[in-house]
Order: sequence, then structure tokens, then C-alpha cells
Amino acid sequence: TGSGKSTMVQCLFRLLEAEAGAITIDGVDISRVGLHRLRKRISVIPQVPTLFSGCTIRENLDLFGAHSTEEVEKAIEDAHLQEMINSLPLGIDSVVSEGGTNFSVGERQLLCLARAILSRNKILVLDEATANVDRRTDQLIQETLEKSFADGTLIAVAHRLETIMHSDRVIVMGNGHVLEHDSPQTLLSNENGHFYAMAQSAGYSNNL
Repeated sequence: TGSGKSTMVQCLFRLLEAEAGAITIDGVDISRVGLHRLRKRISVIPQVPTLFSGCTIRENLDLFGAHSTEEVEKAIEDAHLQEMINSLPLGIDSVVSEGGTNFSVGERQLLCLARAILSRNKILVLDEATANVDRRTDQLIQETLEKSFADGTLIAVAHRLETIMHSDRVIVMGNGHVLEHDSPQTLLSNENGHFYAMAQSAGYSNNL
């Protein structure tokens, strides 16, 4: 808490502008990219899932009507929502109520995942996206991410260590600074490291 994780995410979307240093994507300084262009090319699944009230499920997933019905349905299928959507009288044309209360928290998060899948962006930010869902939904999200974003970059702000144990690289932050960064396996092999201590507290071993 307070280490600077969310601040990093805000800087990535340029909600906060860096006073010094630079963030580059494929060698491009994002401060030189227009805000609309930058934010359109990075998807995000936040901790609190956001749905638009009074709009249909389809409109929530395809905000600008840029995709075919088949593409929308494929994203729904990939997000493990097909059974739930099919159970609704109007299917993808069902209207989302105020605050998305006609769906569970897990279903709302999976709808946000389907929206991200449909965008086909190469960068996806998960800002503690599984903090408020049960482990089953968490597992579905992880399986879908592995399949749908296999050739993309996932930046995950995580509170459950198991959600990042298969990442290529882990960054441990504290008081606004990077304390250590490497592969999970390498960090777990350092018995004096911060990540090792966190893993031990959570019941993990260095044999992972």
C-alpha cells in the first residue's frame, strides 16, 4: 500500500505527466504521442469494473460499433460468458442497469475482460483486476489472458501472488521506488529479497 503501483499506471495513461524521466513503448516516448492515440491503444481492466448504465451489453463491449456480431460473440465466448448471456431474454441486446447491478461483480469483471479482448490491443493493464472476485472467476480470467493475449504485453498490478507467478518479470515496489525486479523464479531464489519474504508470508516456497 502506497508503494506507487497505481501512480505508475496513471503515468502510463498520462493521467499524471512525468516531471522527469520518460516512459517509452517500442522506443517511442509516450509524452510525444497524442492522448487519444495513446489511450486507445492500451486496454485496462480496473479493480472496480465499469459498465455503462442504460446501454446494452453489446454497446458496453463495442463502444463505437466497430465490430461485427460474430466478433462480439467470440469475445463473449472467450471470456466464458456465453452461458450467462444466452440465459438473458435479449442476449447481448439486454440492457445494463444502474451500476451494472443486474450482474455479479465477477460477471462485470468478465464483461470488462471481453471488452479488452475485442479491442485487440497489444498492451493490457490489469490494475488489481481480480481483487474483488472469487478464485473461480480469477482462474477464468487467468486462463483467458493466457489464451487471448499470448502475443501481447500484460502489466499486472497484483495483490495475489499466484496471479503473477508465471509472469516473465516481477517488479517489487516500496515507497515509490523499485526495490527489485527479475523473473519470479530468480527473485524466489534470493532468500534475503523482498519478494522472497512476501512469498514466504503467503505460503509459497522457492520450489515454484
